[in-house]
Amino acid sequence: MTAVPMVEIHRGPVVESWHSGHAVICDGTGQIVDCWGDPGAVVLPRSSSKMIQALPLVASGAAREAGLGADRLALACASHEGAPLHTRLVGAWLAERGLSEDDLICGPQASRDKELRHAMIREGHAPGRVHNNCSGKHTGFLTLTQHLKAGADYVDPAHPVQIACRTAFEEVTGEASPGFGIDGCSAPNFATTMTGMARAMAFFASAGARGDAQSRAAATLVDAMMAYPLLVAGEGRACTLLMQAATEPVAIKTGAEGFFVAILPKRGMGIAVKIADGATRAAECAIAALLVRLGVLEAGHPDVGRFLNPPVRNWDGLVTGEIRPVAGLAG
Repeated sequence: MTAVPMVEIHRGPVVESWHSGHAVICDGTGQIVDCWGDPGAVVLPRSSSKMIQALPLVASGAAREAGLGADRLALACASHEGAPLHTRLVGAWLAERGLSEDDLICGPQASRDKELRHAMIREGHAPGRVHNNCSGKHTGFLTLTQHLKAGADYVDPAHPVQIACRTAFEEVTGEASPGFGIDGCSAPNFATTMTGMARAMAFFASAGARGDAQSRAAATLVDAMMAYPLLVAGEGRACTLLMQAATEPVAIKTGAEGFFVAILPKRGMGIAVKIADGATRAAECAIAALLVRLGVLEAGHPDVGRFLNPPVRNWDGLVTGEIRPVAGLAG
C-alpha cells in the first residue's frame, strides 16, 4: 500500500492541494486497531521517539540515583522551544550533575521563544546548546552516561547509551531496526515501521498494568509528560495545547518531517502518524483528527480547531481557505 490522502488545503470551494501519509492505531497487545496508508512503511520517527530514548535513563536506575523529578523527565522527552522556562531547568539540571552547556553535543539552536530570541539578538548573545530543543534529552543522555561511567561521546552509535537506546527501541517496537539516521541533534534516530511505532506507543499506554522495569519506566515517563505539558513543547505548540485540551489523560509528541504520536493510557492505545511530504501543518491536523475520531479531543474546542481546521489567510488577513482532514478521518 502507498500513502493515502489525509489532509486537504481548500481555497474557496476548491481543494487546491493535499497531503498524503500513513497512520496506525495499535492496542495494548500490539495489534492494529485501525490504519491508513501502509502500516509496513519504514520510517524515522525523529523526535517522537524521545520517550523511547529516555527509557534507559529511568529503567537503569540512573534517574532515581540522580534524584530526577517529573519535570526533568518531561524535559528528557521534550522538543521544547528554548524559552526561559526550559533553559533555566536544563541549566539547573546540568549544574546539579556537575556539568555545563559545553558537555552537550546537540549543537546550538536559536530559541523559538520570540521574546527571548529577539532579546538575545538585541543584546548580541549567540544561541547556545541549552536553547536547542533537544537539550533536555541530551542532559538525560549525560545523566545516563555518568551512571554507566561511560565516555563523553554519548551520541556515538557504539556508545553504551546509544546501545541501550537501540535495545529499548527494538523491544518496545517489537521489531529489529533496519538502521538509523543522524538526527538534527547528532544522536542516532532508529528506523522502524509505522506499526512498530504505534506498537511502541501502545506499550507506553498500557505500561501501568505491568510491573517489569521497562514498563515501570514507560509509565513514569508518560506521567511526567502529562504532568508538565508546557515542558514537553511550550506556549502555543500543538503537543502542549492538545494535551491540555484533551478530555482524558493523553501524551502527545511531535517529530520532525511530519511525524506525530499519541499515547492513550486509559485505553492502552498508541497512535503513529507520518505525513509523506514532511509537512508539520498536515501532521498536526491529522493527529488532531484521529484524536477527535477517538473522542479524546472535542472538535469544537478552540485549541483543537487551530490545528484541526486552521484558516488560510492572505497577506491582508482575509480568510481565503482552510486546512482540514479528509472526509471521514475525524470520524
